[in-house]
Amino acid sequence: MKANVMKLLIVIVAFTFLSSCTHHLVGVWNVNRFETKTPTQEGAILQNIGTIEFLKDGNGTKDIHYTVLGLTQEDKIPFTWKWTDNKYVTITSEGSEFSKTWIIMQNKKNFQQWQSTDGTEKIQVLELKK
Repeated sequence: MKANVMKLLIVIVAFTFLSSCTHHLVGVWNVNRFETKTPTQEGAILQNIGTIEFLKDGNGTKDIHYTVLGLTQEDKIPFTWKWTDNKYVTITSEGSEFSKTWIIMQNKKNFQQWQSTDGTEKIQVLELKK
């Protein structure tokens, strides 16, 4: 009976360890809100513009489409991602508006809010929902 209890404990510990290694960012997220703003100009707020999928292996896919000032933008460029210190997410995707390091403002299981800047006064806010 002791052997069965030990086997059961080993299985429980292994399951807990393996499930905790899966990052909660992994999965498909709806781009609920994408905002661009500067202190001197009126900003642009876009809602429900597509999806971003974060894969366990650090890769991902995007299916983003929106229209601003009559110009239609589409982003289906694959990307790589890296989560650092629960403070930053870096997306690398050549030619994509989302390719940059984002500061994590809110980090919840079903909601993410990130901010970034282009090095000038332009600030971008990205809200993702599962």
